[in-house]
Amino acid sequence: MTTLVMKFGGTSVGSAARIREVAQIVASRRGAARVVVVSAMAGVTNSLFEMAEAARVHNLDKAIQLLSKVEQIHLEAARSLEIATPECIGNIKEIIENLQRRMQGIDLLGELSQRTMDEIASAGERLSSILVANFMRCPLVDARSIIRTDSHFGSARPKLAAIKKLVALHLVPLLESYDVVVTQGYIGSDEEHDTTTLGRGGSDYSAGLLGAALQAREIEIWTDVEGIMTADPSIVPAARTIEVLSYDEAAELASYGAKVLHPATVRPALDAGIPVTIRSTFKPDGMFSTISPGESSGRPCVAIAMRRNVVILSITQESMTDQAGFLARLFEVFGRRGISVDLVSTSEISVSVSLDKSAPLDVLTEELEKLGKVSIAHDRAVIAVVGDLLRKTPAVLHTTFMAIDGIPVDLISMGANAINLSFIVQEQDAERAMRNLHAAFFEEGAQ
Repeated sequence: MTTLVMKFGGTSVGSAARIREVAQIVASRRGAARVVVVSAMAGVTNSLFEMAEAARVHNLDKAIQLLSKVEQIHLEAARSLEIATPECIGNIKEIIENLQRRMQGIDLLGELSQRTMDEIASAGERLSSILVANFMRCPLVDARSIIRTDSHFGSARPKLAAIKKLVALHLVPLLESYDVVVTQGYIGSDEEHDTTTLGRGGSDYSAGLLGAALQAREIEIWTDVEGIMTADPSIVPAARTIEVLSYDEAAELASYGAKVLHPATVRPALDAGIPVTIRSTFKPDGMFSTISPGESSGRPCVAIAMRRNVVILSITQESMTDQAGFLARLFEVFGRRGISVDLVSTSEISVSVSLDKSAPLDVLTEELEKLGKVSIAHDRAVIAVVGDLLRKTPAVLHTTFMAIDGIPVDLISMGANAINLSFIVQEQDAERAMRNLHAAFFEEGAQ
């Protein structure tokens, strides 16, 4: 059985009109069994988080107002799609009523656990999937019955072997009888059957996991742009679609701020050797990007990516080289708190690392001052030059440094796989650096 996994993001299912377009796109993919993975309607997940927080601080009126707005969005879409049957409306209202009880409980206790937040956040995908499945008149599979995870609520880790078994049990039999099956992205459940989420953007990850479990022919990620771009087009208007890139290139771009693809999406597809395409629901026949095993763009630089909201934390100790295990003790502090370190730079007496500004800097400073003098540089951004040929074309380094000449650089790092050259600049200089680099590599007169 040939299977195609098609994931549609929040803007793609953001209105009744968009859902009609999704149905047309899915119908055009005849010749394969199709698993349609949907996100929450655009803006709904944010409303759910805001609603839960309002209830936590005892602003129940605001929480109920937000919930009512979420309900109306879905009821109006159901009416517009002409699927407002008693069953469909009943399924929507059941979720809404459960959310209302949750809000009342949170307001009463003044507590909001991550476990409860995952249950609340999952409602967005569950509501949108009701609309899509009813409009396309196909079975709806609750993703919590097939995506098994650990209990790390808020950013759960999938259990691949369990997912494969559950997909074979609950999804494959339906695909043998139906051309199209709908499920939710972003959500799963742990061994206790408590609802979990895969983190923001996790619908892409869900598509990758299901594609791998099904050995799909292809995983299609449908979004609001024509593939992965050579840079953020809102910063660099001349940015264009990358037609072909490797898994490694895509993973680097995703982890360094390219918002089109969740960083974890690529891993299960890579392991299964399944191509991933990034397409636009607004231009179904337009340009798209293909991420394929063993292939690359064939250019020294495939794209420029940027991540804002970065800080540099530096630890200086005059006798660092005399203390065995200094780095081990340093990173043990980060590991104990589950904090990811991005870039690392070392010298004879100091170590500098880049962190997201949301990291608990006060707590880290207090702990790390036991190892040395700590300083923090705020308002920084990471710029990444990504390309499979960095290791083969030394001229890339020359082009990069010429492009950012005159822009102060705090830290430089080359990835271990030699396809990512990253550096940190002040956030106020980041967009200029992006534009200069894009001009040097991709625009008229570029190498």
